[in-house]
Amino acid sequence: MPFGGTAGVAESGRQARLVRSVAMTYLSGDRVSGPTRRTTLAGLVGGAGAVLAAGCSPPGASPSNEPELRRRAGFYAPAGDPTPGVMTLFKDPAFNFNGLLALGSSGYGAGEVGEVLTAVNAINKAGLSAQTYTETFRKLGDQLMAAPQGSRPGAQTTRFRALRAAQYYAQALFFVLGSDTPGIEEQLYKAGRGAWDRFCRLCDPVPVTAHIPYGKTPLPVWFFRPDDSGKRRPTVILTNGSDGQNVDMWTYGVPAALDRGWNALVYDGPGQGQLLFVDQVVFTPRWETVVTPLVDWLSARSDVDSGKIALTGLSMAGDLAPRAAAFERRIAALVAMPGVLSPWLGFPPEIREILTPDKEKTNNIWNKEVVPELPPSAAATMKKRIEPFSVPAMLAARQGKMFTDFYTPATLIKSLDITDVVSRIKMPTLVLDYEDEQFYPGQPRQLFDKLTAPKDYVKLTAATGAQLHCSPMAPQQHCEVVFDWLQETLPGG
Repeated sequence: MPFGGTAGVAESGRQARLVRSVAMTYLSGDRVSGPTRRTTLAGLVGGAGAVLAAGCSPPGASPSNEPELRRRAGFYAPAGDPTPGVMTLFKDPAFNFNGLLALGSSGYGAGEVGEVLTAVNAINKAGLSAQTYTETFRKLGDQLMAAPQGSRPGAQTTRFRALRAAQYYAQALFFVLGSDTPGIEEQLYKAGRGAWDRFCRLCDPVPVTAHIPYGKTPLPVWFFRPDDSGKRRPTVILTNGSDGQNVDMWTYGVPAALDRGWNALVYDGPGQGQLLFVDQVVFTPRWETVVTPLVDWLSARSDVDSGKIALTGLSMAGDLAPRAAAFERRIAALVAMPGVLSPWLGFPPEIREILTPDKEKTNNIWNKEVVPELPPSAAATMKKRIEPFSVPAMLAARQGKMFTDFYTPATLIKSLDITDVVSRIKMPTLVLDYEDEQFYPGQPRQLFDKLTAPKDYVKLTAATGAQLHCSPMAPQQHCEVVFDWLQETLPGG
């Protein structure tokens, strides 16, 4: 094994393989028996804002309330402490998870340990909040986009300062709706995008950029190659989740692909990046309509082996990528990171039960029974979770207001369920799972069990610091697992 941990046997349609594994930990999605709607809603407004993100506490949550939040969310949260000792940067799990993502990205140059820890210290000293988090990371991004004092940076220095800036702007962007300045959301996105574009312009070779037709709004793409020789190579399409930025696709795939002789395609789809924050296009449940034009574009290139195009999906894209692969048969290999059957089940029952078949009834419950009692922290979390599915919700949040139409985005999220199409997937598939998975607990295994294609299942664990959703502290281990499997499945890089 390339790194430590407990050896187990992966279940595979092709062969038995040694992987890191521990006993499965499932988080129940079932409600405790008996509560009425009113008592359930009382629990929601009384502290279950901590479970609005399926186990993560919300932006702006007070660390002093943590024991109460943990108690109320106890049947959602992992047993024990998933971030012991120095893995706890912030007492609030939501801020901590995002801080760990920034810290973990340092292995691929998309962060700097000292910069992140200095920012963490500054935030904790000022008092942890969405405001202090947003301000601190935004200022850090601004500093890195300016020339360092007393020197003339070379191209490589400028390049990687821009990459780190993109990470820090993304950190600020994630919590801005819970800050005092939610109206700067688009501005923050554009700052991060500008940093990403500067980084890309200084890569060697420079990634090919294009706008691929998709409905009325083209998809921006960045096509990375190991060199400009024109050699025909395997290619991986890297699919982001519901709130990630392009810099995350660097951390979770681009350099790993290039180092192995693969091409890598990064793109913004509906509900992501430019299409969400600027073009105002929300997620679609038919992700094959997004991936098919990407495959068309790649297949037309002489430097792409059209028989060896792989598709990965990170975070909620562990639902999107399998959906696309169920209908786009030119995908030769699929990786779900983690496997997700239903993003709607990532919301706690208290939220899901608000949705009824009747739009007016649903929105009456939301606006009259729920919204008036939501504390600011829970309200901020709901604004963030819903914005990729509703332009009116996003625009209201930027004005500091709560959306009034719960029914429409909730119905869209529910429609992302892929349970009925998993059997259509025919290509070899790798499903990842994570110890202490806090967003989609149990779903990776459920997706794996439903697959009829050749398949592998790997669970990354706390034994090597790879616990939590998408292994925020161990993206290098994560990429080792994914790209070793891809090379074995589609050799020729």
